[in-house]
Amino acid sequence: QVQLVESGGGLVQAGGSLRLSCAASGRTFSSYALGWFRQAPGKEREFVAAITWSGMSTYYADSVKGRFTISRDNAKNTMYLQMNSLKPEDTAVYYCAARSGGSDYTRIYEYKYWGQGTQVTVSS
Repeated sequence: QVQLVESGGGLVQAGGSLRLSCAASGRTFSSYALGWFRQAPGKEREFVAAITWSGMSTYYADSVKGRFTISRDNAKNTMYLQMNSLKPEDTAVYYCAARSGGSDYTRIYEYKYWGQGTQVTVSS
């Protein structure tokens, strides 16, 4: 069992930066691959980024590649998403999730545990 809590969202101007954090409880945190997803109003939840349990491999949606960086600190049971050069289209509720397994890190149904989400709003 893993419980996830996101923080760090807020309002920022286009071109600005934010860092999201995802704090986890549970001694098995380091055994899970983790991901960030987002959901804008009226749209489906979409994949943003993922990181393997070791942190050695990362994956990004094309829309955020080169602007966002995912990382994790297993000693602190925390995952991060550094978001730079933010655009209005990045506005969404951002969710962190722990992956239960599968073959495609971008698939929502491969993630078993979810946080409650944190709002990110980028003004133009």
